[in-house]
Amino acid sequence: MKAALLQLNVSDDPMANLPRTVAMVQQAADMGAEFVLTPEVTNCLSTSRAHQAEVLCHEDDDPTLAALREVTAERAIHLLIGSLALKTDDPDGRFANRSFLIGRDGAIIARYDKIHMFDVAISNTESYAESSGYRPGTRAVLAETSFAPIGLAVCYDMRFPRLADTLVTAGAQVLTYPSAFSPVTGAAHWHSLLRARAIEAGAWVLAPAQTGTHEGRADKKRSTYGHSLAVDPWGDVVLDAGTAPGVYIFDLDLEKVAQARRRVPSRDNARLFDGP
Repeated sequence: MKAALLQLNVSDDPMANLPRTVAMVQQAADMGAEFVLTPEVTNCLSTSRAHQAEVLCHEDDDPTLAALREVTAERAIHLLIGSLALKTDDPDGRFANRSFLIGRDGAIIARYDKIHMFDVAISNTESYAESSGYRPGTRAVLAETSFAPIGLAVCYDMRFPRLADTLVTAGAQVLTYPSAFSPVTGAAHWHSLLRARAIEAGAWVLAPAQTGTHEGRADKKRSTYGHSLAVDPWGDVVLDAGTAPGVYIFDLDLEKVAQARRRVPSRDNARLFDGP
């Protein structure tokens, strides 16, 4: 089947971002894609928690979710909304970083809240405290579709192989890692981490990404790495989108899952052990 990764360069204005995203989903469908994936924070990328509080919505009221469900049903495709930044009813006011898998009829098949928060100090000038604005999820999610079981994850989750192992043990043949990755860690780790997850799991790894410098009202502009990747279960990169926003089509051959797992049955060979 044909699938598409959308590489976006969103601003901090959800309503300005929405028409471009809808148009790209339509373009992907016109190109024959039956499964389309968008990046992390498809609706709004902002470094300002105060601005997010102004422009974000709860899930039931979110215009991006409503519009993307509508276009998914119109085109009768499956759509992974990599994630949306959403308001919650948490007493501390933190948001959710929530991924959605939408079915051909526009219904929500599954939703997943990002578990691992990106709280890091990459350098003296670049640090992130995702947990200050977002509350972590607590549950791994496997989504059943008509073409494959899909394990949902988001961005920083890729550094935690236990999550991938849990999803594959539950039956996942595809792992999704929609991202808004730092350029510094992207250059160092992006390809290696995603190829490792695919090889360990014997599964497809699909990682649509944000790219470039993102416009917004905050003084500090956020930049992201790009390089949306599709990695097959043998660890071969079948698509690298580079750094330009756009629609990137590839063939999602699910027979490769069984082939890779037959060639190297590492999961069958795993053993319990003692110590240290």
